[in-house]
Amino acid sequence: MAMGSGVPRATVKDVAALAGVSPKTVSNVVGGTVFVKPETRERVEAAMAELDYVPNLSARGLRNGRTGVVALALPDLGTAYSADLTRHFVQHAHRRGYAVQIEETGGEPSREYSLISKARSHLIDGVVLNPVRLEDSAVEHADRLPPAVLIGEVEQDRADQVRIDSTAAARQMTEHLIERGARRIAALGAPGPGLDTSTSRQRLQGYREALAAAGLPADRDLEMPCDDWTISAGADGTAALLDAGTAVDAVFGFTDSLALGALSALSARGVRVPADVLVAGFDDVEAARFAVPPLTTIGFSREAFAGAALDLLLERIEDRGGERRVVEVPTELIARASTAS
Repeated sequence: MAMGSGVPRATVKDVAALAGVSPKTVSNVVGGTVFVKPETRERVEAAMAELDYVPNLSARGLRNGRTGVVALALPDLGTAYSADLTRHFVQHAHRRGYAVQIEETGGEPSREYSLISKARSHLIDGVVLNPVRLEDSAVEHADRLPPAVLIGEVEQDRADQVRIDSTAAARQMTEHLIERGARRIAALGAPGPGLDTSTSRQRLQGYREALAAAGLPADRDLEMPCDDWTISAGADGTAALLDAGTAVDAVFGFTDSLALGALSALSARGVRVPADVLVAGFDDVEAARFAVPPLTTIGFSREAFAGAALDLLLERIEDRGGERRVVEVPTELIARASTAS
């Protein structure tokens, strides 16, 4: 029963009646700061969707001094990973009655400072940031943080955080390639002068740990930096390895985009995957499943990741003095044809 033109706007009471709960429970679901059983939340959210219920953010703001707007800031909005994460974050926020301001920081602290300033000035209620390196981040240099949650692999002790264990996941993927017979594994996207991030450092660490555990030497010629983590950069990096005559029997792209670029470069040189060279990625973006051959990768639930970030942020908005919390989202190795024996 969608509320179209000329039809009275649905109220909290309408949603409560359809979901079979109290109006207070509906308000708790919308506010996001009080625990509601998952099955109850699902009923309320389904009723909100059926009735096309839109929370009155301005009225809520007048009551509690909040805007009903949170910000999500990512380094590069052009990647498939960022698009997927943003989509899930916006969906979670809208279900909770929040609007989302999307920003691209490009790894520039000045843009992070701007968002932190907006949160301090109550122009937004809080911010989710994805710094590429803590030493360059506004979070590291801010004396006083507004409600903020960090996502990604930066190691810090100042703000709530949602992360994955990139080191362990990279170690697991490298072990997988070794088990498939690879001995000369290129690390595509290793830290370098053009791009040196917390994520690249941790994935390189996991890669090196797996080599050491298998008794394989860490060859710096196999650690290929890329100026960015795009498909074109992955293709260029792989071509540079081949042009240098570096012996390679596997390529581990530190993102799926890099690995997809590697597939393209190898195909252009007549190198067969997986017969001649194994290829693996990280992130499990949609294109990984449809690559030729389908790409082995590290996957994790972007929906759970985005939901955890929003939950932590709303809790921090409600309770500025609570203990810092860190949520680690589990990863899994997804084996596909690009690393088949």
